[in-house]
Amino acid sequence: DESTGTMGKRFANIDVENTEENRRLYRQLLFTTDKEVAKYISGVILFHETFHQKGDDGRPFVKIIKDLGIIPGIKVDKGVVQLLGTDEETTTQGLDGLAERCKEYYDGGARFAKWRCVLKIGNGRPSELAVMENANVLARYASICQMNGLCPIVEPEILTDGDHDLEACMEASERVLAAVYKALSDHHVYLEGTLL
Repeated sequence: DESTGTMGKRFANIDVENTEENRRLYRQLLFTTDKEVAKYISGVILFHETFHQKGDDGRPFVKIIKDLGIIPGIKVDKGVVQLLGTDEETTTQGLDGLAERCKEYYDGGARFAKWRCVLKIGNGRPSELAVMENANVLARYASICQMNGLCPIVEPEILTDGDHDLEACMEASERVLAAVYKALSDHHVYLEGTLL
C-alpha cells in the first residue's frame, strides 16, 4: 500500500484526481485480484486510511486480504522530522499514542507493523546522535508493538545516496545495526519476534 502523497504522485502521471474514493478503488483493484497472488505475497503493509476502507461489497480491505491468505500489517510511524543539531539528519515521530493505535490495529486484524527510520551517510553522518536516537526510537516502537500483539518490522533505512565508497556504507551499517540491536535488548524486545 502507499501513502496519500505517494499515491497522488502516481495518479498525477495518469491524470487521475487524488481523492479518497479513487485511492479506495485503486486499492480494491489490487486486493481483489486473482487468489494466485497469495503464492507470491505473504503480507501487505497498509496505510492508516486503507486499514479502515471497504470494498464495494462492504467487506473491509483487511478481511479481503486475510481471506486471500495474506497477513495484513500496518505502517504506524508518523513520518520523519529533522533531528536538530545535526547535518540534515532525521528521526521518526509517532511514539505518542502508539500503544493505543497498535491495540486498535491488532483488534482490527493487523498482525505486524512497520516503522521506518532514515539515516544518511557522508560528511560525518550518521552522527552518534542520529544513530542513538533512531536506535532507541526503533526499540521503543518494537517494544510497544510486541506488548500489543504485533510483530514489529525494525527498519533502520541507511540511505546509499552520495559519493561515499562501499567501506563507508559497511561501517555505517555495522554501527547502526549494532546500536539498534543493543537498544532492542535494552528495551527487552523479544528478538525472535521481530523482522529486520
